[in-house]
Amino acid sequence: MARVLGVEIPDNKKVRIALRYIYGIGDKRAEEIVKSTGVDGEKRVKELTEEELGKITSFIQKNYKIEGDLRQEVAQNIRRLIDINCYRGIRHKLSLPVRGQRTRSNARTRKGPRKTVGVVRDKAARKALKQQREEK
Repeated sequence: MARVLGVEIPDNKKVRIALRYIYGIGDKRAEEIVKSTGVDGEKRVKELTEEELGKITSFIQKNYKIEGDLRQEVAQNIRRLIDINCYRGIRHKLSLPVRGQRTRSNARTRKGPRKTVGVVRDKAARKALKQQREEK
């Protein structure tokens, strides 16, 4: 596997696809990188020379914020929203959808698995629920 800026990218994929494995580079940016550096995007990563890998690496370093720096910036932005107690910050804090989606019937990804509230009438189910709570 080739290493670009500390990220292993798969050898058997085409360059324009393999670059997407780097956090912060999607399909548009990958195409732009390939065009700007003059590397053939249809070439497989294992066929690249050291010179071509160096070109790609230096272009990415000069023009984009990726991986750790980008993750850190995103985390800081979210932390700032939480600190100033704006609506979006409160939604982040409560683990609810931030961008206006409905939560009555959907949003299971953000809210997590359903937590049943109320009385459990079946004795076997009650025992199982009690054991689950004790494990936590």
